[in-house]
Amino acid sequence: MRVADIADGSVVHLQGKGRKERSVPLWRSTATLVRDWKRRLANEGDETFLFPSQRGGKLTRSNVAQRLALAVAAAAERCPQLAGRSVSPHCIRHSTAMHLLQSGVDITVIALWLGHESPVTTHMYIEADLSMKERALGKLQPTVANLARYRASDQLMQFLQSL
Repeated sequence: MRVADIADGSVVHLQGKGRKERSVPLWRSTATLVRDWKRRLANEGDETFLFPSQRGGKLTRSNVAQRLALAVAAAAERCPQLAGRSVSPHCIRHSTAMHLLQSGVDITVIALWLGHESPVTTHMYIEADLSMKERALGKLQPTVANLARYRASDQLMQFLQSL
């Protein structure tokens, strides 16, 4: 991401796989942090990477994974259950998708957010958790059918026995 990719501080314009372009809104707290960070980079120019590597270039996937590992290690000091957990950029992406789904966001919107061309791809990516399944069951109307056992008439039984 370059400084110029941040529109009005609350939307990021990204280029994903296959050079697909999409705009992604930021949470307010994230937008505030990004705006503050952009102010620090004000003299650097719009083509400067928002989160540069040590040499000022583009972060690689391994750079992102390394920085995430450092952040997880720091967070584990305050939240010990994180220690030893595998947290990857893909895990963050999946967690965000699940958070959106649990908040009631339609799966087609989540698919767009993730840059998927089809919601079918998103279905494979996220699964409903137990609480979502319970809420879905709670919305169903109870059946009013009488569930008595079927009993065939004598005439039907005679016919079947004659076969």
